Parts: sequence; structure tokens; C-alpha cells
Amino acid sequence: MATPHIDAELGDFAPAVLMPGDPKRAERMAELILDSARMVTDVRGMMGFTGVYAGEGPHHGKPLSIMGSGMGMPSIAIYATELFRFFGVERIVRVGTAGGISPAVSVGDVVIASGAHTTSSMNELRIPGTHFSAVADLAMASAALHAAAGAADVFAGPIISADHFYFAVPGQLDAMVAHGVLAVEMEAASLYGVAAEHGTGALAVLTVSDHLTKQGADMTSAERETRFQGALSLAVAAAFA
Repeated sequence: MATPHIDAELGDFAPAVLMPGDPKRAERMAELILDSARMVTDVRGMMGFTGVYAGEGPHHGKPLSIMGSGMGMPSIAIYATELFRFFGVERIVRVGTAGGISPAVSVGDVVIASGAHTTSSMNELRIPGTHFSAVADLAMASAALHAAAGAADVFAGPIISADHFYFAVPGQLDAMVAHGVLAVEMEAASLYGVAAEHGTGALAVLTVSDHLTKQGADMTSAERETRFQGALSLAVAAAFA
């Protein structure tokens, strides 16, 4: 049952998929937490892997898939739609990076995105005459929060998914700070919309890799690929919620 963007068959993906943006990060995650992992797709270099969870605890030995999403809302919408619609996937957890906005969060912290404002128009036409609210699956978010066990470097709250990486409207950043937005990234709002469309679950668990309102050392590109272990453990808990 290959689709235009995923060369796999029904049953190749587990019901739960972890989805970083970078396919190389997906490969690294698969090496780190999966046993008996096999590549199930690599169309356009967007690698996906399926195996069983190798970590300790109640989820040890359960099937789990990991696949890249690419950058931006159109890209993750394509992969999430095909996974939900054609491959029997029930839950997707985006495991990625974000730029900090709130002064409460710092580089290296983890953000569980309860909802995602957006500068994109991708969700505007989902419900005619209505501003669609892009929110996470409650059970998945609760599972991630429970796994965090009150850690001081884990925050839950709204983020914003932006279409532009470099462009910003004057005054926009200050307004986001005033409205309690924790961080900015480029995928979650679209993922949440696709999940709502298909009656499935989605959550974004994000590592703060740089900060827009606080000065300090940002993560290097190498650190962005490797410093995801804290978010990863919470993402696994959400994936099996």
C-alpha cells in the first residue's frame, strides 16, 4: 500500500510513531531506543523505522515506529495524513526543537505543547466560519506530564507554529510573551489539525534549542541532533498513552 511519499505496506508501522523533523535524528533515535529495528520507508530520504521499544518499564517490547517529518507544516501534514489514513497509525508524537519565547523557559528545557497558535492558514478552512483550535490529545499530554514527575526543566502550555523561520511582524514577539506563549516551532499546529481530522492522537514534545527573548548560548547543530533524551522519554510515555 505504498503512497506517494511512504513506500511501505499496511502493518509496517506501529500504532504509535515518534516524529522528529530530521530523518537523521529519526535514525539516531531508532538506534538508541528500538530493538530489532528495520527501515520501512526512505522515499526522498525521509527514513522511517519500526521495531520494539528497548527501554525499561511497562512499555518494554511494545511495537514503536520512528519517522522524520521534514520542516514546516505542509511537510508534516503530508506524512501525518498518510500515516493516519493508510497505515493504521493511531498516535504521533512530534519530538523536535523549538525557540524559547517565555522568560520562564531556558535553552535545554522541554516544552509539552498543550496547544499551538499559528501564523499559517493551513487550519483556517477545516471548519467553515470557525477559527480552529489546534490542541494536543489530552491523554497523551497527561502521560507526558506524569512521566516528567514534576521536573523543574519541563513546562506545559501553548506554543506557536510559524510559517517563517526568519521573518517576524513588529510587535508580535512581545504580544506572544504577554499571552503566555512558551516557544515557537514550525509543525505542531498542522499535526494537531490532521489528528483532529482523522480522530487520532497527536502531541509535540520539544527541546528548547535557542531563545528569542533571553541571551545565552544556543545549541549547535550537533547538539540539536543529540540533546533530545529528556524529551524522548516523555514522548515515549505519550506514544503509549
